[in-house]
Amino acid sequence: MAIPVGDGSRYDLIFDLGDRLMRVQCKWAPKRGEVVSVRFRTNRHSPVRGYITTHYTADEVDAIAAYCPELDRCYLLPIAEFEGRSTAYLRVAACRNNQRIGVRMAVDYELGAIAQLGERRAGSAKVVGSSPTSSTYDDSPAARAGTSPHSCSRR
Repeated sequence: MAIPVGDGSRYDLIFDLGDRLMRVQCKWAPKRGEVVSVRFRTNRHSPVRGYITTHYTADEVDAIAAYCPELDRCYLLPIAEFEGRSTAYLRVAACRNNQRIGVRMAVDYELGAIAQLGERRAGSAKVVGSSPTSSTYDDSPAARAGTSPHSCSRR
């Protein structure tokens, strides 16, 4: 557990990537149609100024982690890629009009294993698996049968 020193820190978690720490803000990401909607803003009420909406910046967080309950999936979105936006829209399926430019596919941001943090950060597939490998969920037939050495039970 990490506890920020002082008030007003905007992150919920810290991921230890070995050579650096990543500040992560957690969000709820509902699915609407074929799109997962991830908000990059927060609202609060001030007695003097009323409702205040602010957006997350790279000075405050390194990434937004979002959970979509309808898909039971988590996504990791680097703030540098989305800074200045209030919402990111991640498509679950291809556009019906076959548009590809400017479309962000949800699968490209899925957070399924610790290794993906290293892959996204490095921009390559240098990292293999997670550490330990049992920290990820294995849904292979061998895991369901209990014969996989890397199976991790869902509870």
